[in-house]
Amino acid sequence: MTNLTDLISLVIVLVVVASILGTAINILREYERGVVFLLGRFYKVKGPGLILIIPIIQKMERVDLRTIVMDIPSQDLITRDNVSVKVNAVLYFRVMDPEKSIINVENYFEATGQLAQTTLRSVLGQKELDELLAEREKLNEAIQSILDTQTDQWGIKVANVEIKHVDLDGTMVRAIAKQAEAERERRAKVIHADGEFQAATRLVQAAEELSHQSGSMQLRYLQTLTEIAGEKSSTIVFPLPINLIEGLQDVMAGKPQEDGESPKQLSQAES
Repeated sequence: MTNLTDLISLVIVLVVVASILGTAINILREYERGVVFLLGRFYKVKGPGLILIIPIIQKMERVDLRTIVMDIPSQDLITRDNVSVKVNAVLYFRVMDPEKSIINVENYFEATGQLAQTTLRSVLGQKELDELLAEREKLNEAIQSILDTQTDQWGIKVANVEIKHVDLDGTMVRAIAKQAEAERERRAKVIHADGEFQAATRLVQAAEELSHQSGSMQLRYLQTLTEIAGEKSSTIVFPLPINLIEGLQDVMAGKPQEDGESPKQLSQAES
C-alpha cells in the first residue's frame, strides 16, 4: 500500500515538474516576439529563439510580426452626390512595436479592422461617384495615410489599402451607361465641328492666296477639269466669265453696242 502511495506521489510530482518546465520553456520563431511581464509589469521584449519564463512570476504574450492581410467587409455608404453604393477593400498591415500592440490596445487585430471600416465610410462618403470610380489610387493613399497615423500608437504600420469593388444597383448602372454614351456623342460632335471649322479656315486662306495671283484661278480651273475628266462623267459644266454673260444680256435686251452696230447687224455679221 505504501509503495502504491509513493508511486502516485511520484507521478504527481513528475506531472507538476513537466507542467512547470513546459510553461517555463518557450521557443519563438523568427517572425515572433514575446512580450514578458514580471509580476504584472512590463519587463522586456524577447525572441526569437529559446525563452525561459519563471512560472507564476512571469507571463509572456506572443506577437506575430508578419504582414497581415485583412479583408474589409462591404460597407454601405452614400456619396456626396447622394448615390448609394457598397464598397469593400483589403488592408495590409504589420506589428512594428510588440510592446505597444499588447499594452496600448486590447486586441490590435480587431481594433485595426473596425478603424478601417469607419475610415473607409468616412473618406469615400465625402467623394462623388465619378471620383470614387476614377480616382481609386488617390483614395487608397488617403485612407492608408489616415489609418497609419491613428494606428501608430498601437505599434501598427499600415502598408497599403486597396479598394476592391464598388457595387451599384441596376438603375444606377444603366444611368451611368447612358451618361457615357451621351459623353461619347458629345465628343464626336465637337470633333466633327472642330474639323469643319479648320476646313473652313483653310478654304478662306486658300481663297485669299488665289486672289493674289491672276493666273492661279485659271490653273485651279484646269486642274478641276482634269479631275472631272478622270472620273468619266457624262456631263461637264463649263463656267463662263462674268463679262461675257453681261455682254450676252445686253444683246438680248437690244442695247446698242459701243461701235454703233445694231444687234441685228451684229447677228448677221456673226452668221
